[in-house]
Amino acid sequence: MPLYDQVMEAVALVRARTPLRPAVALILGSGLGGLANEILDVTAIAYEEIPHFARSTVPGHVGRLLLGTLSGVPVVVMQGRFHLYEGYAPQVLTFPVRVMSALGAHTLLVSNAAGAINPTYRPGDFMLIADHLNLPGLAGANPLLGPNDERLGPRFPPLAKAYDAHLRYLAREVGGAIADLKLHEGIYAMVSGPSFESSAELRFLRTAGADAVGMSTAPEVVVARHMGMRVLGISLLTNMATGVEDENVSHEEVLSVADEASQRFGGLMLGILRGM
Repeated sequence: MPLYDQVMEAVALVRARTPLRPAVALILGSGLGGLANEILDVTAIAYEEIPHFARSTVPGHVGRLLLGTLSGVPVVVMQGRFHLYEGYAPQVLTFPVRVMSALGAHTLLVSNAAGAINPTYRPGDFMLIADHLNLPGLAGANPLLGPNDERLGPRFPPLAKAYDAHLRYLAREVGGAIADLKLHEGIYAMVSGPSFESSAELRFLRTAGADAVGMSTAPEVVVARHMGMRVLGISLLTNMATGVEDENVSHEEVLSVADEASQRFGGLMLGILRGM
Protein backbone atom coordinates (compact mmCIF):
# COMPACT_ATOMS: atom_id res chain seq x y z
CA MET A 1 0.00 0.00 0.00
CA PRO A 2 1.41 3.45 -0.91
CA LEU A 3 2.51 5.60 2.02
CA TYR A 4 -0.17 8.22 1.37
CA ASP A 5 -2.90 5.58 1.55
CA GLN A 6 -1.44 4.21 4.79
CA VAL A 7 -1.55 7.71 6.30
CA MET A 8 -5.17 8.17 5.22
CA GLU A 9 -6.13 4.80 6.70
CA ALA A 10 -4.63 5.78 10.07
CA VAL A 11 -6.31 9.20 9.91
CA ALA A 12 -9.67 7.56 9.26
CA LEU A 13 -9.33 5.44 12.40
CA VAL A 14 -8.48 8.46 14.56
CA ARG A 15 -11.30 10.57 13.11
CA ALA A 16 -13.73 7.76 13.83
CA ARG A 17 -12.80 8.09 17.52
CA THR A 18 -12.97 11.88 17.93
CA PRO A 19 -14.18 14.91 15.97
CA LEU A 20 -11.32 17.07 17.32
CA ARG A 21 -9.10 18.68 14.69
CA PRO A 22 -5.69 19.37 16.27
CA ALA A 23 -3.73 22.53 15.52
CA VAL A 24 -0.52 21.48 17.28
CA ALA A 25 1.25 18.12 17.53
CA LEU A 26 3.49 17.21 20.47
CA ILE A 27 6.00 14.38 20.81
CA LEU A 28 6.92 13.70 24.43
CA GLY A 29 10.38 12.27 24.99
CA SER A 30 11.80 9.88 27.59
CA GLY A 31 10.23 10.47 30.98
CA LEU A 32 8.36 13.57 29.81
CA GLY A 33 4.98 11.96 29.17
CA GLY A 34 3.49 13.38 32.37
CA LEU A 35 2.32 16.46 30.49
CA ALA A 36 -0.34 14.20 29.01
CA ASN A 37 -2.16 14.33 32.36
CA GLU A 38 -2.96 18.01 31.69
CA ILE A 39 -4.93 17.30 28.51
CA LEU A 40 -8.64 18.08 28.81
CA ASP A 41 -11.46 16.12 27.14
CA VAL A 42 -8.88 13.57 26.09
CA THR A 43 -9.35 10.71 23.66
CA ALA A 44 -6.62 8.09 24.09
CA ILE A 45 -5.81 5.57 21.37
CA ALA A 46 -3.20 2.86 21.91
CA TYR A 47 -0.64 2.70 19.13
CA GLU A 48 -1.47 -0.94 18.40
CA GLU A 49 -5.02 0.11 17.48
CA ILE A 50 -3.88 2.52 14.76
CA PRO A 51 -3.16 1.04 11.31
CA HIS A 52 0.54 1.03 10.36
CA PHE A 53 1.74 2.45 13.71
CA ALA A 54 4.74 0.78 15.30
CA ARG A 55 4.90 -0.23 18.98
CA SER A 56 6.80 1.69 21.63
CA THR A 57 9.16 -0.68 23.45
CA VAL A 58 11.25 1.66 25.64
CA PRO A 59 10.68 2.37 29.36
CA GLY A 60 9.33 5.89 29.81
CA HIS A 61 7.35 5.74 26.54
CA VAL A 62 3.72 4.79 27.23
CA GLY A 63 2.64 4.26 23.61
CA ARG A 64 -0.62 6.20 23.16
CA LEU A 65 -1.90 8.86 20.79
CA LEU A 66 -3.87 11.48 22.73
CA LEU A 67 -6.25 14.10 21.36
CA GLY A 68 -7.74 16.91 23.44
CA THR A 69 -6.95 20.46 24.51
CA LEU A 70 -3.94 21.96 26.30
CA SER A 71 -4.02 25.63 27.32
CA GLY A 72 -7.13 25.93 25.18
CA VAL A 73 -5.31 24.66 22.06
CA PRO A 74 -6.54 21.52 20.27
CA VAL A 75 -3.61 19.10 20.26
CA VAL A 76 -2.56 15.63 19.22
CA VAL A 77 0.12 14.14 21.44
CA MET A 78 2.46 11.17 21.06
CA GLN A 79 2.91 9.82 24.59
CA GLY A 80 6.05 7.93 23.68
CA ARG A 81 7.94 7.74 20.40
CA PHE A 82 9.82 5.24 18.26
CA HIS A 83 13.58 5.03 17.67
CA LEU A 84 16.02 3.65 15.14
CA TYR A 85 17.58 1.48 17.85
CA GLU A 86 14.29 -0.36 18.33
CA GLY A 87 14.82 -1.73 14.84
CA TYR A 88 12.37 0.54 13.04
CA ALA A 89 13.14 2.00 9.63
CA PRO A 90 13.17 5.83 9.51
CA GLN A 91 9.97 5.79 7.44
CA VAL A 92 8.22 3.74 10.14
CA LEU A 93 9.29 5.77 13.16
CA THR A 94 8.24 9.03 11.46
CA PHE A 95 4.89 7.73 10.23
CA PRO A 96 2.98 9.26 13.19
CA VAL A 97 4.23 12.74 12.23
CA ARG A 98 2.59 12.35 8.84
CA VAL A 99 -0.64 11.22 10.48
CA MET A 100 -0.66 14.15 12.94
CA SER A 101 -0.08 16.59 10.10
CA ALA A 102 -2.84 15.02 8.01
CA LEU A 103 -5.17 15.33 11.03
CA GLY A 104 -4.68 19.09 10.83
CA ALA A 105 -1.66 19.93 13.00
CA HIS A 106 0.34 22.78 11.46
CA THR A 107 3.02 22.94 14.18
CA LEU A 108 5.17 20.26 15.83
CA LEU A 109 6.54 20.69 19.36
CA VAL A 110 9.07 17.90 19.83
CA SER A 111 10.96 17.08 23.03
CA ASN A 112 13.68 14.64 23.97
CA ALA A 113 16.08 13.65 26.72
CA ALA A 114 19.69 14.37 25.75
CA GLY A 115 23.21 14.31 27.08
CA ALA A 116 24.96 17.67 27.53
CA ILE A 117 28.15 18.06 25.52
CA ASN A 118 28.53 21.80 26.10
CA PRO A 119 30.47 22.07 29.41
CA THR A 120 28.40 25.08 30.54
CA TYR A 121 25.21 22.97 30.57
CA ARG A 122 24.04 21.01 33.60
CA PRO A 123 21.64 18.08 34.14
CA GLY A 124 18.12 19.44 34.59
CA ASP A 125 18.71 22.35 32.19
CA PHE A 126 16.78 22.63 28.92
CA MET A 127 18.05 23.44 25.44
CA LEU A 128 16.12 24.98 22.58
CA ILE A 129 17.26 23.25 19.41
CA ALA A 130 18.53 25.87 16.96
CA ASP A 131 19.73 23.26 14.46
CA HIS A 132 20.70 19.62 14.32
CA LEU A 133 23.35 17.20 13.13
CA ASN A 134 21.46 14.19 11.80
CA LEU A 135 24.28 11.65 11.72
CA PRO A 136 22.12 8.63 10.76
CA GLY A 137 20.50 10.73 8.04
CA LEU A 138 23.85 11.83 6.64
CA ALA A 139 24.88 8.16 6.57
CA GLY A 140 21.77 7.13 4.60
CA ALA A 141 19.06 6.52 7.23
CA ASN A 142 16.87 9.37 5.98
CA PRO A 143 13.07 8.99 6.25
CA LEU A 144 12.64 10.55 2.79
CA LEU A 145 14.54 7.81 0.96
CA GLY A 146 12.57 6.12 -1.79
CA PRO A 147 9.82 7.35 -4.11
CA ASN A 148 8.40 10.76 -3.22
CA ASP A 149 4.65 11.42 -3.17
CA GLU A 150 3.99 15.10 -3.86
CA ARG A 151 0.76 14.85 -1.85
CA LEU A 152 2.95 14.50 1.24
CA GLY A 153 5.68 16.98 0.38
CA PRO A 154 8.37 18.02 -2.12
CA ARG A 155 11.20 15.80 -3.32
CA PHE A 156 13.94 18.07 -1.90
CA PRO A 157 12.70 19.91 1.22
CA PRO A 158 15.07 22.57 2.64
CA LEU A 159 16.22 22.17 6.24
CA ALA A 160 18.41 25.28 6.62
CA LYS A 161 15.77 26.87 8.91
CA ALA A 162 14.06 23.76 10.19
CA TYR A 163 13.54 25.11 13.72
CA ASP A 164 11.19 28.10 13.70
CA ALA A 165 12.85 31.32 14.95
CA HIS A 166 9.57 32.87 16.13
CA LEU A 167 8.71 29.81 18.21
CA ARG A 168 12.19 29.84 19.75
CA TYR A 169 11.71 33.50 20.68
CA LEU A 170 8.38 32.65 22.29
CA ALA A 171 9.96 29.77 24.20
CA ARG A 172 12.69 32.04 25.55
CA GLU A 173 10.07 34.56 26.72
CA VAL A 174 8.07 31.85 28.46
CA GLY A 175 11.10 30.14 29.95
CA GLY A 176 12.41 33.39 31.39
CA ALA A 177 9.34 33.68 33.59
CA ILE A 178 9.60 30.18 35.10
CA ALA A 179 11.54 29.88 38.35
CA ASP A 180 14.54 27.54 38.39
CA LEU A 181 14.33 26.89 34.64
CA LYS A 182 17.62 27.25 32.79
CA LEU A 183 17.06 27.43 29.04
CA HIS A 184 19.98 27.30 26.61
CA GLU A 185 19.97 27.33 22.82
CA GLY A 186 22.23 25.07 20.81
CA ILE A 187 22.90 22.31 18.31
CA TYR A 188 21.46 18.83 18.82
CA ALA A 189 23.31 15.82 17.43
CA MET A 190 21.37 12.66 16.73
CA VAL A 191 23.05 9.26 16.89
CA SER A 192 21.28 5.96 16.42
CA GLY A 193 22.04 4.33 19.80
CA PRO A 194 21.21 2.29 21.80
CA SER A 195 24.75 2.27 23.20
CA PHE A 196 25.84 5.52 24.76
CA GLU A 197 28.68 7.27 22.96
CA SER A 198 32.34 6.42 23.39
CA SER A 199 34.80 9.05 24.58
CA ALA A 200 36.20 9.43 21.07
CA GLU A 201 32.72 9.83 19.59
CA LEU A 202 31.87 12.57 22.07
CA ARG A 203 35.09 14.40 21.27
CA PHE A 204 34.14 14.16 17.59
CA LEU A 205 30.65 15.54 18.25
CA ARG A 206 32.06 18.39 20.34
CA THR A 207 34.48 19.26 17.54
CA ALA A 208 31.60 19.14 15.03
CA GLY A 209 29.76 21.81 17.04
CA ALA A 210 27.20 19.76 18.94
CA ASP A 211 25.96 21.05 22.30
CA ALA A 212 23.83 18.01 23.16
CA VAL A 213 23.40 14.46 21.88
CA GLY A 214 20.43 12.11 21.76
CA MET A 215 18.88 9.21 19.86
CA SER A 216 15.74 10.74 18.31
CA THR A 217 14.06 13.88 16.97
CA ALA A 218 15.96 14.60 13.74
CA PRO A 219 13.98 12.14 11.55
CA GLU A 220 10.71 13.48 12.94
CA VAL A 221 11.78 17.05 12.18
CA VAL A 222 12.78 16.10 8.63
CA VAL A 223 9.33 14.64 7.99
CA ALA A 224 7.54 17.53 9.71
CA ARG A 225 9.30 19.99 7.41
CA HIS A 226 8.54 17.74 4.44
CA MET A 227 4.87 18.06 5.41
CA GLY A 228 5.17 21.86 5.77
CA MET A 229 4.89 22.00 9.58
CA ARG A 230 6.55 24.60 11.79
CA VAL A 231 8.86 23.01 14.35
CA LEU A 232 10.04 23.79 17.87
CA GLY A 233 12.50 21.36 19.47
CA ILE A 234 13.40 21.20 23.17
CA SER A 235 15.94 18.92 24.83
CA LEU A 236 15.95 18.12 28.53
CA LEU A 237 19.59 17.65 29.49
CA THR A 238 19.64 14.58 31.71
CA ASN A 239 23.38 13.93 32.07
CA MET A 240 26.81 15.29 31.21
CA ALA A 241 28.11 13.59 28.07
CA THR A 242 31.69 14.58 28.79
CA GLY A 243 33.54 11.58 27.42
CA VAL A 244 35.34 10.96 30.69
CA GLU A 245 35.99 7.23 30.64
CA ASP A 246 35.10 6.53 34.28
CA GLU A 247 31.67 8.13 33.94
CA ASN A 248 28.70 5.84 33.38
CA VAL A 249 25.27 6.83 32.10
CA SER A 250 22.12 4.72 32.51
CA HIS A 251 18.59 4.98 31.17
CA GLU A 252 17.37 4.94 34.78
CA GLU A 253 19.39 8.11 35.41
CA VAL A 254 17.79 9.72 32.37
CA LEU A 255 14.29 8.91 33.63
CA SER A 256 15.11 10.12 37.14
CA VAL A 257 16.25 13.55 35.93
CA ALA A 258 13.26 13.77 33.59
CA ASP A 259 10.90 13.05 36.47
CA GLU A 260 12.48 15.78 38.59
CA ALA A 261 12.19 18.29 35.73
CA SER A 262 8.68 17.31 34.63
CA GLN A 263 6.90 20.19 36.37
CA ARG A 264 9.18 22.81 34.82
CA PHE A 265 8.85 21.12 31.44
CA GLY A 266 5.06 21.15 31.72
CA GLY A 267 5.05 24.84 32.63
CA LEU A 268 7.25 25.64 29.66
CA MET A 269 5.15 23.71 27.14
CA LEU A 270 1.84 25.05 28.48
CA GLY A 271 3.16 28.60 28.35
CA ILE A 272 4.32 28.13 24.75
CA LEU A 273 0.91 26.84 23.75
CA ARG A 274 -0.79 29.81 25.42
CA GLY A 275 1.52 32.18 23.57
CA MET A 276 0.72 30.60 20.22
